Amino acid sequence: MTNVAVVPEVAWTAVCTVDRLWVDRGAAALVDDEQVAIFRMADDEILAVGHRDPFTGANVIARGLVGSRGDVPTVASPLHKQVFDLRTGRCLEDPQVTLGRWDVRVVDDVVWLRRSDA
Repeated sequence: MTNVAVVPEVAWTAVCTVDRLWVDRGAAALVDDEQVAIFRMADDEILAVGHRDPFTGANVIARGLVGSRGDVPTVASPLHKQVFDLRTGRCLEDPQVTLGRWDVRVVDDVVWLRRSDA
């Protein structure tokens, strides 16, 4: 007989409706006691990363400048302008540094988030 560990799925949290998110701007939300920066891109893709700037410790990422590098959607920290990949949370200048990433799903125009294991 094989023992199989059952790992409970991390719960999804409803955050807001899609229409509450401005295109190419960030919004901050508190999910499971962690601040999250949520971005609605021009193509309506919604991405979420940690709101805390790892270089300063300030919760400001949602106020960053949205852009891209090639086909990579990015946000630049409003403090020291480090640029982060919005799909992975990794800093493009220092790949060892990350914001963390959140899984996003939209159901009936409601944005749901959960912490990503990746």
